[in-house]
Amino acid sequence: MSRSPDRHEASAAAGSGASIRPAAKRRAPMTAGAGAAPRPTTTDRLAAFKEDGLFRRMRTVESAQGPRVCLDGRDVLLLCSNDYLNLAAHPDVVAAAVAATERWGAGTGASRLISGNMTPHDELEQRLAGFHGTETALLFGSGYLANTGVIAALARRGDVVFSDELNHASIIDGCRLAGAETFVYRHRDLEHLAWGLGRLPGHCGLIVTDGLFSMDGDVAQLGWLRELASRHGAMLMVDDAHAVGALGPGGRGSVAEAGLAGEVDVLIGTLGKALGSYGAYACVSREVRDLLVNTARPLIFSTALPPGAAAAATAALAITESDPARIGRLRSNASTLRGALAANGLDPGGAGAQIMPVAVGDPDRAVAICRRALDAGVYAQAIRPPTVPDGTSRLRLSVLADHEPDELLTAATTIADAFRAVSAAGDWSIDLPDPEPGEVSVERHGWRVEAVADGDGAADLAATPTARAG
Repeated sequence: MSRSPDRHEASAAAGSGASIRPAAKRRAPMTAGAGAAPRPTTTDRLAAFKEDGLFRRMRTVESAQGPRVCLDGRDVLLLCSNDYLNLAAHPDVVAAAVAATERWGAGTGASRLISGNMTPHDELEQRLAGFHGTETALLFGSGYLANTGVIAALARRGDVVFSDELNHASIIDGCRLAGAETFVYRHRDLEHLAWGLGRLPGHCGLIVTDGLFSMDGDVAQLGWLRELASRHGAMLMVDDAHAVGALGPGGRGSVAEAGLAGEVDVLIGTLGKALGSYGAYACVSREVRDLLVNTARPLIFSTALPPGAAAAATAALAITESDPARIGRLRSNASTLRGALAANGLDPGGAGAQIMPVAVGDPDRAVAICRRALDAGVYAQAIRPPTVPDGTSRLRLSVLADHEPDELLTAATTIADAFRAVSAAGDWSIDLPDPEPGEVSVERHGWRVEAVADGDGAADLAATPTARAG
């Protein structure tokens, strides 16, 4: 099974003393010849997904979001939602959405640069900037649009974007859309990042990272990233989508937890997770905001957020600020489930936050465990490639503020029983191969750059052209 095309590809760092060879000339585009393999049909592609255990289907939730939901007609405990503070169905949030819709209408009718910028947008941006301690904020239609738009606007041809290998897909696609090259550093590996920054003086445009990694539950070392960015003249961008409402003082996220409020060049947040609504935002300086308004294509060419969504997020933000006990319950529930999983022989992974990746390895096995747990009334979704790298399928668990401790204890036992039942039912292999030492794979603008350490520990870089999506 080939490595996911939707995830950065990176391996072990090369040694010091690298020399960069001149880039090879681009080859002419390939043309289909008489002996060329036939292009896979839609049927072929779907069959391959099924064969590799990667075929997906949607399940239907037939109730409002909450700690328990009606899923495909059954009441289940929900352990895979991002509605961390249970604000999506909070009466005050719903009432704010209804009132704004009745006053301002269901939609905005245009992009914000035409006639779609409305009072609820301005009010929410002011509240978000105050919450995060930044000069301004700028709303986007979704987290995906925010990340792709901001990276492509800030990183230009001649720059290099330095991106953690386990960053969210929207960051990866933002790097691909930008005119800049991309250096992919190993996950949370500051030494590898520093090596890359040192090899590209004068081209260090942007360091970008998740704050709280959505599939692994660990946190970026933001203090050191800020130091490296300052030392090399790069901007620092942090996607705090999963940390807002969960980490830091008052739920202000991993940036605030690191003591860096107002010191990160770009802080990306979402309205669709802990804040229970829909949309996203970038907290930035006034100058960067003006640049994004004039260059961020997802903002310029997308209809503005519905007024109801903006008003709902404003109400959710007010609850987050006025009810810190809600954040405390989320953190307490995270500790409860972590302890219960460990007591049942499962490693909850992560760094103590509300996201717990329970490793499985094989995608078919992960799906089988998910189904066993669901049959017992616990919805713990299996996560498979391309969302995570090959060989690292898992159950990605997340607790919510309104879960009851007793049901979390029961859920941990249910999940552990599912692991044991599936292991007994078949011969599953979950061992992962060690990475080959001394190799680096860096995705650049239309090129693949390979670095291999020589016998003296030095490294040579050689560029070869690669296919580029789109």
